[in-house]
Amino acid sequence: MGMAVVKTFAGQGVSAPEVSVEIHLANGLPAFQLVGMAETSVKEARERVRSALINSGFEFPAKRITVNLAPADIPKFGGRFDLPIAVGILAASGYISDTSLLNIAFVGELALNGEIKPVNGLIPVVMAAANEDIALVYPGDNDIEAALVSHATRFPAFDLLSVYEHLTGNKKLAKGKPFVSQSPSTTLTGWDDIIGQEQAKRALIIAASGAHNLLMVGPPGTGKSLLASRMLSLLPDMSEEEALEVAAIHSVKGEKLHAERFLTRHLRSPHHTSSAVALTGGGSHPVPGEISLAHNGILFLDELPEFGRKALDVLREPLETGDVHLSRASGSATYPANFQLVAAMNPSPTGDIDDNRLTPQQQLNYLNRLSGPLLDRIDIQVEVPRLPDYDLPERANRPNDSLHATRERVIEARYKQEKRQGKPNGALHAGELADICLLDDADLRFLQAAAKQLNLSMRVFHRTLKVARTIADLENEQAVSRAHMAEALGYRALDNLIKQLSTS
Repeated sequence: MGMAVVKTFAGQGVSAPEVSVEIHLANGLPAFQLVGMAETSVKEARERVRSALINSGFEFPAKRITVNLAPADIPKFGGRFDLPIAVGILAASGYISDTSLLNIAFVGELALNGEIKPVNGLIPVVMAAANEDIALVYPGDNDIEAALVSHATRFPAFDLLSVYEHLTGNKKLAKGKPFVSQSPSTTLTGWDDIIGQEQAKRALIIAASGAHNLLMVGPPGTGKSLLASRMLSLLPDMSEEEALEVAAIHSVKGEKLHAERFLTRHLRSPHHTSSAVALTGGGSHPVPGEISLAHNGILFLDELPEFGRKALDVLREPLETGDVHLSRASGSATYPANFQLVAAMNPSPTGDIDDNRLTPQQQLNYLNRLSGPLLDRIDIQVEVPRLPDYDLPERANRPNDSLHATRERVIEARYKQEKRQGKPNGALHAGELADICLLDDADLRFLQAAAKQLNLSMRVFHRTLKVARTIADLENEQAVSRAHMAEALGYRALDNLIKQLSTS
């Protein structure tokens, strides 16, 4: 009888719980049985492992083989267990010693000829191995993403035979190449192709400076999508810790990673026909959706009212908590979803509210597709109006502020916020505002009176205060003034439009 235990890691969201692959070879009729909550894709490993071992020059044991994936309560799926199962069979058969399996883990799918194929979700595995201070043998084609975890002991391998030679000491695997950080490739396109829209540009700068959610309202062709694309150029690059979180999510999704854009924030722009599952993630084995893929970046929703009501309502909880929890019959997973929402919409289903093709009630019905709780979570609502034709040549000749200089102001404002409270103003909780916004009694009464007159909810009241704090940071002001609050109160364009139509 032979027995071996091999370490590996399962996939569960952006975490990777350790799994012990226990192999037992017993006398009796030849059989190959997998136990331990293994799904069909894992059970198929029996044929892949058998062929890979034989085609790599090893004799497959004519024994009763039992493979247990422990603990049994963790769901296991995919081909990542092929390599540890094959290594375990080699150890139980006496090809390699048990001592060579100490402090090392294996992950990878095997081809029938013994080659090791890449797997999804490797970054959480490498991070888990590094945290436990054990080495990891993994598919060589995954080396670029594995290199992002700099403190891990890594051995990329391309075939089963090279793994065997490494474990027997005949020929050691070369350690994984270190990650070479490249200069961020943020492209600062500039404002030159955006004519006018000074208030919208100002709102964009404020939103970028404080990580505030932004909604742009205006007829077609006024530059809403163009402005949203410039938002990414204004944002500061991610820290390495933030970038690694994002890379882990994209790794689970199976999306290719680019070293030259490692620190650059992502902009995700799902189509308005996207379902709630496409936004939040899901599937029989929960995978991240668009809101998680936009983590630490921007989620841009164009034609906001055209999204399904259910799809929009699933955004409400992630906008508050910064993560999304997915539960399925096969298991559950929690993915980070700390995104900045940037949305655009027409004020009317016909495009322009001034074309007089609809009654005020019909226009109101269109706007009411957006629920009140969702609108309450949007800090800034700004109008992007159509400019008169006679005004376009004059505005086109006006000089624009340098986008590079504007970005420096945004980064400086973000730095103040990180130094003061450890996070951007948009992430402040209601209980933190009194100490950070520093309002005197008269200014507080002014804001309360304005909120009462405008019928603002308590959530909008707090978000308005956060925007005012960001405006003060942009102006290098220590305290929030009445002027800052007045400007923040002016960014409720959709609320004002709904109120106007309701009284028509």
